[in-house]
Amino acid sequence: MKIDILTLFPSMFEGPFDTSMLKKTKDNGLVEINIHNLRDWASDKHKTVDDRPFGGGKGMVLRVDVVHRAISNLQIPISKKKPKVILLSPQGKVFNQKKAVELSRLNHIIFIAGHYEGFDERISQHLVDEEISIGDYILTGGEIPAMVLVDSIVRLIPGVLKEEVTTHESFSQIENGKLKIENLLDHPSYTRPEKYLGWEVPKVLLGGNHKEIEIWRKKASLAKTKKVRPDLLESK
Repeated sequence: MKIDILTLFPSMFEGPFDTSMLKKTKDNGLVEINIHNLRDWASDKHKTVDDRPFGGGKGMVLRVDVVHRAISNLQIPISKKKPKVILLSPQGKVFNQKKAVELSRLNHIIFIAGHYEGFDERISQHLVDEEISIGDYILTGGEIPAMVLVDSIVRLIPGVLKEEVTTHESFSQIENGKLKIENLLDHPSYTRPEKYLGWEVPKVLLGGNHKEIEIWRKKASLAKTKKVRPDLLESK
């Protein structure tokens, strides 16, 4: 997979993509992540990428012409399919595990990290495939949401993690050999010591009966979801 990120603050990405799983994935050639400064596509000597909104108002707005030049330059397909262009915006659909699985199957994604007061609406109307938000709250820009999406997507690329890690966790499970998205949280996990300060590991996990353990885990997953995120069950 190839991922291109357009941003006004490339330095924000120094570190998050150079440690742990993401670094190993890049080193193994499973993903290529490129950070681009949107100012490289500005046409004036001051590298201007934004301007005051027509009709008045506060803040500055990202210019459609600058973003268009940047996307056009990056849209050289690495396969027969065009890259998917995603704008990180609080106005977009809220990101979830189902969308992460969908995006992990693509060959090329271009993320646009919006900033300042907003962006020219023509960017949304004509240049991007979809807008995505990571939640109903406001951040200073789309850089952190871009990091969230990249981390969530890359870990699902085949070969990055062992299959059982990504198919037996919150929101996902295997049914009839296929990945199924579920509105359930992951079951509780325990490790040594078996007893600590009077807190004991459930005995069923110590007995070695895998069928009983699986039943317990399913019940525990449902109970945890009811307690912590009952809204997930209501949305099914």
